[in-house]
Amino acid sequence: MKKLLQQLTEAFGPSGYEDNIRAIVRAEVEALADDIHVDALGNLIAHKKPVKASADTKRVMIAAHMDEIGLIVSHVDENGFVRFSQIGTLFRRYVPGGRVRFLNGTLGVIGYDRLDNLNDVPALDKVFIDVGATNRKDCPVRIGDVAAFERPFIEMGNRLVAKSLDDRVGVLAAIETLRALKGKSTQHDLYFVFTTQEEVGTRGAQTAAYFVDPDVGIAVDVTPTGDTPNALKMEMKLGSGPCVKFQDVGAISDPRVVQWMIDAAEKNKIPYQREVLLIGGTDARAMQTVRAGVPSGCISIPVRYVHSPSEMVDYRDVQNTVKLLTAVLRTPIQLGS
Repeated sequence: MKKLLQQLTEAFGPSGYEDNIRAIVRAEVEALADDIHVDALGNLIAHKKPVKASADTKRVMIAAHMDEIGLIVSHVDENGFVRFSQIGTLFRRYVPGGRVRFLNGTLGVIGYDRLDNLNDVPALDKVFIDVGATNRKDCPVRIGDVAAFERPFIEMGNRLVAKSLDDRVGVLAAIETLRALKGKSTQHDLYFVFTTQEEVGTRGAQTAAYFVDPDVGIAVDVTPTGDTPNALKMEMKLGSGPCVKFQDVGAISDPRVVQWMIDAAEKNKIPYQREVLLIGGTDARAMQTVRAGVPSGCISIPVRYVHSPSEMVDYRDVQNTVKLLTAVLRTPIQLGS
């Protein structure tokens, strides 16, 4: 799993430009699904049919987003310095000194104009990308070119560090769950959807959910932790297992889906955490409000330093996320009326 996670995180794929990631995912899941197709927004939908359908069979959509935050060129000045706008949410404290790679392969480093106070965090209109150009004509990027952070995958014991763990680690968990289900029976009709454009408004999940029309939706995403000095007062921490989400800014998880996940974790003795997230949201928001509404929830993988070039995850949490999602998808769910 580590080798695949490295391949996923080091690949380029800001929102709207997920082609490289989709190719990697497709190569992994093609032999594991009954059928695969790509929709108009670039979502990769892998369908695994139940061994034997019954009255209790539910159509379940599992969504993990392929895209990462990025940058898009908005201006190149006469000296070849590149100004940019954000794709998704950039936290300004992580931007200065960052290295980026453009879709065309150009590398750059993010610098900043003179600050009156060197300890200030500069606004985005005070920073620029230096691509080594000396004027506008020899600048290798143009208006509209896109970039993403450039950082290598590293291991620190059980801790793995990379850019775009949000949400390539969720993509990995979905792939490995589909692999774990190969040859095993499940009563559910499963649609593993590797979604696009989550970072700019859960757009891919919305259109995919309209197509799938699921009975139940599960997002597989990351969650910020509360286990660092002076962090927000949240319970989630590295090394204590995947999180079962109760609520975030975008969605309130359906209590029946929450209980389904908790029952599967406890029955199979899989460690888990209870999550109430104070910032951010997931594809569950989009699935929940499609068509006439979909009971939805989320399994989250704890990650430190979310939306930075050096996000951190505990490998044991990744392994247990695969175990939990696999167990959930092999457990009946009672939705009632």
